[in-house]
Amino acid sequence: MYIDRKWLFIIMGILLIGGIISLSQARILSLILTLPGLLIAITFHEYAHAYAAVKLGDDTPRIQGRLSLNPLTHLDPVGSVLLLFTGIGWGKPVQINPRNFDRKVTMEQGEAIVSVAGPLTNIVLAFILTVIYFFLGKYMAAWLFTTQIGILVNTLIQAAIFTNIGLGVFNLIPLPPLDGSKIFINFMPYNARRWIQEHEQIFYIVFLVIWFTGMASFIISPIIDGISSGIFWLVSKIFSFL
Repeated sequence: MYIDRKWLFIIMGILLIGGIISLSQARILSLILTLPGLLIAITFHEYAHAYAAVKLGDDTPRIQGRLSLNPLTHLDPVGSVLLLFTGIGWGKPVQINPRNFDRKVTMEQGEAIVSVAGPLTNIVLAFILTVIYFFLGKYMAAWLFTTQIGILVNTLIQAAIFTNIGLGVFNLIPLPPLDGSKIFINFMPYNARRWIQEHEQIFYIVFLVIWFTGMASFIISPIIDGISSGIFWLVSKIFSFL
């Protein structure tokens, strides 16, 4: 049975709209403060996919205008709303043609490299933002923690850190349409890879099930917490020597 994934995501959008209507004012304010981090996370995530593909010899992302840091070119309506409201989601997928990759890598290796580039970039961004946060906390503490603008900046940076980690980790789940599926499938035996591709719709349904049952958060929340704690620990150690 074929199920158009477009309709699956439309269902997700409708359910989300119901949740949006019931939001409190405090939650709405929190979401507004998350927006800058959301735009940064999605933009650099998708740009990294495009950049990696172009570097490997495929100009498809450049031709389609995806080799850009303009957030509007990378936003996926459903994925962006999910990321905003839940902390996990995705951007507009970057289309590539693995046949255009140069001979330094196989098509499978190239696809895996392009796929991992997005999540990896989010983790690197989270690290950079954490460095900025610690720098301001050490050398501009009074401004960061006592002034209105400083507190706003503090909140925005922390939101951006966790949004980047959430986007990166979530996209590593090995289920279509997420990056993790494209990473792991290319290292599987041919028959297994072909079976997964032929039954991709099943995995979309599995994806929705783990999403709406809360299993997605249950699975990745400890990973997000572990990575964020690890980054904060590492950066704190670095600043202890400064």
